[in-house]
Amino acid sequence: MFVIVKWKRFRLFTIVGIILTLFIGCSFPHSNLKIREIEFWTIQLQPQFTNYFNQLITDFEADNPGLSVRWVDLPWSEMESNIESAILKETLPDIVNLNSNFAHLLTQPNTWLNLDTILSDSVRNEYLPNLWQTSQINGKSFGIPWYCTTNITIYNSKLFKEAEVEEPPTNYTQLAKVARQIKERTDKYAFFVSFSPQGGNEVLESFGKMGVELIDVDGKAAFNTSVGEAVFQYWVDLYREGLLPKEVLTEGIQGGENLYQAGETAMVFSGPEFIEAISENTPEIGKVSFPTSQITGKTDKKGIVLMNFAISRNTELPDGALKFVLFITNYHNQMAFAQETNVLPSTIKALENSYFQNISSDASTQDRGRVISASQIFAAEVLLPPIKNLDKLKQVIYQNLQGAMLEEKTIEQAIADAASEWNKL
Repeated sequence: MFVIVKWKRFRLFTIVGIILTLFIGCSFPHSNLKIREIEFWTIQLQPQFTNYFNQLITDFEADNPGLSVRWVDLPWSEMESNIESAILKETLPDIVNLNSNFAHLLTQPNTWLNLDTILSDSVRNEYLPNLWQTSQINGKSFGIPWYCTTNITIYNSKLFKEAEVEEPPTNYTQLAKVARQIKERTDKYAFFVSFSPQGGNEVLESFGKMGVELIDVDGKAAFNTSVGEAVFQYWVDLYREGLLPKEVLTEGIQGGENLYQAGETAMVFSGPEFIEAISENTPEIGKVSFPTSQITGKTDKKGIVLMNFAISRNTELPDGALKFVLFITNYHNQMAFAQETNVLPSTIKALENSYFQNISSDASTQDRGRVISASQIFAAEVLLPPIKNLDKLKQVIYQNLQGAMLEEKTIEQAIADAASEWNKL
């Protein structure tokens, strides 16, 4: 009898155990699921956008059981060297945020996943074609566009009125004419661009806008031509005529922004987000500031700075990495990021949103600036060559331009010296 009771109890406990096991298994279906980690690098987004990305990652992981994301944010000054080191050591993370200023990293052989092998045309066609092409090397796609910025011109309507300038300039020929008129009638400067090697890329981009190739297919200087000489002549003439502030030789972008906010220049070349800063820092200048399109040259080219994503060729999670990149760059997340950061998205659908298209009669100056900036993106391109040592190219061109501006060299000698110095690097 005891044996029978004992057996019945054993059978009862066994059944209960099975039921509990099934219950636990149903309640926690992923408890035994192996979690695989995607490592993801970005450029200087913390701490300003920490909450945004933490929520983005949480949402992705909730939709993708079995995948987790480890986010590593690196300072701008360290990003390029860290990527180069990781390429050399074959320790690249699954996903890397690249910038058009160091697009040369995309040319590294056997480093990045060829996205054409895993992406459908329908997905690729969601992005602007001109932005997609910037991430192609020899016709193969190695990057997915994320967000971008295009500069606009912000001008002081009060100074324009005093100088009797009816319309803001749209090209370099008009810019020189307006510079002379403003200087003669107001004794102010029309604009500021930096010729400091530590300054911006506006002057370097002007070569492409005026029809000059900076580098040939072999990486040698291509700017030592009659057209390149004309670009040197343009900038040297403006400086020698006293139409540029002397600070252009020593100060960077901040110097130009300070002069504009002080009312000493009639224009500033910046992103539309600077309009808000002007209104906050110097309300009297903000009230008379208005946006217009970016200055260009005879090519009608407009410059753009692009952020994109590349996936390591050696990733163990190509499908997961791609899924995460497409999640970050989908319509919903691009719109959210663009509105939070005042940047431009890379997808056609996002740019068709009224946020980037419509200007109401009572629109703010910043709203107008954003729409003008967005309208430029469809024909914009990266005007800087995808080469290593881009900063050194800028340095040799800017330093030799300075030599000609200060009459230490002729135009011919300055451009020849710049080409020679680059070719020796």
